[in-house]
Amino acid sequence: MRLTVGGVLALSLLLGACGAKEKAEHEAEKPGEEHELSEFELENGIGPVKQKVEVGPIDAALADKGKALFVAKCSMCHKMDTTYVGPSLGEVTARRTPTYIMNMILNPQEMVERHPIAKKLLAERMTLMANQQLTVEEARAVVEYLRTQSKPAAKP
Repeated sequence: MRLTVGGVLALSLLLGACGAKEKAEHEAEKPGEEHELSEFELENGIGPVKQKVEVGPIDAALADKGKALFVAKCSMCHKMDTTYVGPSLGEVTARRTPTYIMNMILNPQEMVERHPIAKKLLAERMTLMANQQLTVEEARAVVEYLRTQSKPAAKP
């Protein structure tokens, strides 16, 4: 049996197409990146804060620093009681852990690329959160300020 140049070309295209189909099927079986996140990352975000941030009673001095940072760095896009460029943040501490909020502040690019909640927010708002280059300590101060904005839960 002799193969012509055209026959070899057709055979290689056919085999290449089969390999591409198998590769595509294999890729479709791979879980999405959000499934590659640890339980900690799913709850607390992806970023430099790798341990759960525990909070106690409000630290008024830290909250004051956080308020000044929020006004200077965040208030252009975020309001407490209404969605603006970014989501409303008045009740964010009831929806997200302090660690998640800090990782979103400190690592917004990777969060919207890999974290399912951040991806969803980006899809809704169509605006990427700017990295304001805060330190971990500054992000913690912003969280403390945000905690002062959350309303206490209603009593039954």
